[in-house]
Amino acid sequence: MKSMTGYGFSESVGEQFQLAVELKSYNNRYLDINHNIPYILSPFEIEIDKRLGEKASRGHIEVNIRVKNLVSDIELYIDPVAVQKYSEAFSSIGALSGKALKPQLSDFLGSEGVLTSLKGNDSERYRQVLFATLEEALVQFSASKEREGASTKADLFSLGKRLEAGFLVIQSHADELEALLKQNLRTRFDEMLGDQNYDENRILSEVAVMLVKYSVNEEIKRLAVHLKEYFALLDLDEPVGKRLDFLCQEMNREINTIGSKSQMVELNIQVVAMKDSLENIREQIRNIE
Repeated sequence: MKSMTGYGFSESVGEQFQLAVELKSYNNRYLDINHNIPYILSPFEIEIDKRLGEKASRGHIEVNIRVKNLVSDIELYIDPVAVQKYSEAFSSIGALSGKALKPQLSDFLGSEGVLTSLKGNDSERYRQVLFATLEEALVQFSASKEREGASTKADLFSLGKRLEAGFLVIQSHADELEALLKQNLRTRFDEMLGDQNYDENRILSEVAVMLVKYSVNEEIKRLAVHLKEYFALLDLDEPVGKRLDFLCQEMNREINTIGSKSQMVELNIQVVAMKDSLENIREQIRNIE
């Protein structure tokens, strides 16, 4: 089990540049990756996302990559054609003006197009260091998600046991609840009819109707299946957050139905305790993949 919260950092320093990768992730319904990287590394975004997708199935992930060049990557380009054209132009100006014109070096350097600075834009020179550094950050990132996930799993197991304890109490009182329903109906008939003779079959018929309406046996059976599935999901080594969330919805439905049908104080107390445990479980599973 992995948490959606994680952090990883790695830094590499070479002769030409220094590169750092920082990864942060938070809870999110789907996998959402936000990039904060230099434009020179933009061609690698898809490949970076693919690596992240191998380590995380859900969550909002922030990818921060910084590059500091230790050696200047600026290249100067002298355009010989431009120099020749300006030289010819200076000569023509001198001839037309009738004055001797001796252009200085600064005249050429200040002329547009003679000297151009080009910033290096070879992304591939960063590839090897970038992905080696990213891999180191991902190791930390995955380890932190697994640590958080292990802690959450322990909490979910403990909360599941509390939920199961309440369920077992309700299950043990199921027959008692039916007996109470039968007794209440019989008492009601006695109060209404007194010593008058009444049809026993009518009573049995009414009891059957009431048992169908207020019996919790079906809810108990479904809840038992859901609890078994809950603990099975906790043991899986794969993302189970969405499945646990759906399962909690189903358990909540059964618990609410039991609460609406119950006429016993003991059962009502357990329903409240189970709803509290279930709410805590749902809070916790919002943090896992």
